[in-house]
Amino acid sequence: MKKLLLLTVFTFATPSLAQDLGAPVPVGSAVEAVEEPQAEEGGLTGSVSFEGRLDDLGIAIPGFATDADRPTPANASGTGALGRELGRIVFNNLKNNGLFKPAGPDSLPQPTFGQITAPTWATWSNRGAEMLVHGYVRARGDGKLVVGCYLYDMALQSELVRGGWIVEPADWRRAGHKCADMVYGRLTGESPFFDSRIAYIAETGPKDARVKRLAIMDSDGANHRFITTGRATALTPRYSPDYRKLMYLSYVDGNPRIYVYDIGTGRQTLVTQSTNPTFAPRWSPDGKWVLYSMAVAGNTDIYRVSAEGGPSVRLTNTPGIDIGGSYSPDGSKIVFESDRSGSQQIYVMDADGSNQKRISFMGGRAATPEWSPRGDQIAFTHIAGDFNIAVINPQGGGFRRLTRGWQDEAPTWAPNGRIIQFFRTERGSGRTGLWQVDLTGENERRLQTPVDGSDPAWGPILP
Repeated sequence: MKKLLLLTVFTFATPSLAQDLGAPVPVGSAVEAVEEPQAEEGGLTGSVSFEGRLDDLGIAIPGFATDADRPTPANASGTGALGRELGRIVFNNLKNNGLFKPAGPDSLPQPTFGQITAPTWATWSNRGAEMLVHGYVRARGDGKLVVGCYLYDMALQSELVRGGWIVEPADWRRAGHKCADMVYGRLTGESPFFDSRIAYIAETGPKDARVKRLAIMDSDGANHRFITTGRATALTPRYSPDYRKLMYLSYVDGNPRIYVYDIGTGRQTLVTQSTNPTFAPRWSPDGKWVLYSMAVAGNTDIYRVSAEGGPSVRLTNTPGIDIGGSYSPDGSKIVFESDRSGSQQIYVMDADGSNQKRISFMGGRAATPEWSPRGDQIAFTHIAGDFNIAVINPQGGGFRRLTRGWQDEAPTWAPNGRIIQFFRTERGSGRTGLWQVDLTGENERRLQTPVDGSDPAWGPILP
């Protein structure tokens, strides 16, 4: 099935005239990786000796050491206190992931700067640790910070991997996330995800008059910032593939508009607007296209428009509601939901709108599908009495329900495809919050936000 229609009305890119932006959001700078001067030559010098389940793996993560306790804008108490905070970030990242059993700086002795590359093995062996994370932080003369991180195998008494980063004082937390990513990747063989950010819709006010603002934060909930003021309702944010931009739907003046917010400059651009109901904008993997759904004369279809604006192309044209398109990682296919069969179900089509076919046959209804960054799974909202998060493969097989809440919906994937984030509505109160669950259906936890949250979107790994 392939029915295309060009729409030239209300599809253009122009600087936004009806701004709803708050104060500019600092984007931060790229983290510079360095060859650590403290380390010996060779990089990877050992192999993991641990045999068993990762969630039984004990990891000791003491506070990071410093060569001299110097003042830094990153911490008023100096680099010594900053080192302990860096250790806590690594500890919390690995603990909250649910795959390990780490011990953190608050329960461990503090190593000296000289012990970072020459661990006192007996100290840590007596504590039952199989792995040891050592790190340090130094303040440079130009104000920047140098952070080093080392992973050791206790049984082999050898270094497994090391990394080093130069960061601006304002971006010191990212060095902790980079260290956790390095440890996670070395021990699991998977891609990292801690040094990333999450966008979501921050909700305040009574149930019948919610104020919905666009907000962003680090993957662990730190560095929380509001982008919009709440004068207009914001919905369904999504990061661009290169992280530089954030797209969302806004109802300024009561009409739906798709905006792209440039995180670096704070400039907002209007991509498309209409007097017709519009839903769920999504980026293509190359960042050149935007998918969205729009209702015209009672029929809702999926459209594609250039991220720079221009005419829209209608990709679906069937009676009913087609909504929620999400590209496969290679950009060749699109998954979406449709009620053309009589109830909400999941369909897949080629990127040009051809070869549309239903893939969900597990019973109940299916909505808000999102393709995994790995390409092997599709997460969605499974509706069978309650709303829960589930996955299937792109062929429609392998159905698994991951949560058992009352109203869990709108899944979004971590950059490595291992964790799924979603929002949960509490029965009775109607309050909403952001939650995460492992792809196995285990390690479910709530991500703390200063206000209620919905419509989460996990961004890519930061540069």
